[in-house]
Amino acid sequence: MLVRTLSGTPPKTILPKGAVDTQMHMYLPGFPALPGGPPLPAGELPGPDQYRQLMRWLGISRVIITQGNAHQRDNSNLIACLKEMGDIARGVASIDGDTPDAELDALAEAGVVGARIMDLPGGAVGLSALEAIDERAASRAWMLAVQFDGSNILEHEARLAKLRSRWVLDHHGKFFSGVTPDSPQIDAVKRLIDGGNCWFKFAGVYESSKSGGPDYADVAAVARAIAAYAPERIVWGTNWPHNLAKTQEEYPDDAALTDTVLSWLPDEAALRLALVDNPERLFGLPPFEEKGD
Repeated sequence: MLVRTLSGTPPKTILPKGAVDTQMHMYLPGFPALPGGPPLPAGELPGPDQYRQLMRWLGISRVIITQGNAHQRDNSNLIACLKEMGDIARGVASIDGDTPDAELDALAEAGVVGARIMDLPGGAVGLSALEAIDERAASRAWMLAVQFDGSNILEHEARLAKLRSRWVLDHHGKFFSGVTPDSPQIDAVKRLIDGGNCWFKFAGVYESSKSGGPDYADVAAVARAIAAYAPERIVWGTNWPHNLAKTQEEYPDDAALTDTVLSWLPDEAALRLALVDNPERLFGLPPFEEKGD
């Protein structure tokens, strides 16, 4: 059975106080996988207690819990996890254009600050609903997390440029066909960033890298280029519990992966931006205040 490592030698990179993990999933018992989505993660159900250990290991202070595809449009597990995690957590939910206002009110009360678009197999809500969800999100000052095959970003650029909400291009853009810093797709990302409401997320590098670990050189080159171009628009996430990993061999070392990905930022100032200031802006988080014992 897959066992998730939750402690060990910490990352060499010292995360600043207030660091936000902007991409992860969490699960509690009693919320089965639903038709249309993937199964629940392999191994022991990865819940709040395990994640708190990961936070201590890596030096994470705050977290954004993203609705997992296994639960499709039912956000009950997300709400329960937000309650368990308390004020250090906020959520990104799956909604659609017809989600009742009362449900959105309940999500906001639970700590939801954004909505998810996942236009890949198993996703609950695709790009066909982009404008409708943008309208709902913008009316509440929520953000959007948008994920699709970034190889096709030129086809979607005009629609993305018109979004009213703050939004983030997920998972290093997921350029499944492969790109370089000079590719037209990366020029499109830069134009969208220049539009004023687009961020770029470092998370799940292994999901689209063709060169593979431990260096992920292809994705690293693009990540470095975008981080140098707009350090004020980069956010980072662990992508815990690494749902695509089905065996122990496939499961990454979270400390090593953290060091690798954060090394693509140009300097210490960019590190603080990506881990503290940028997520506060994107997700509408209050400034971090360290709690006493």
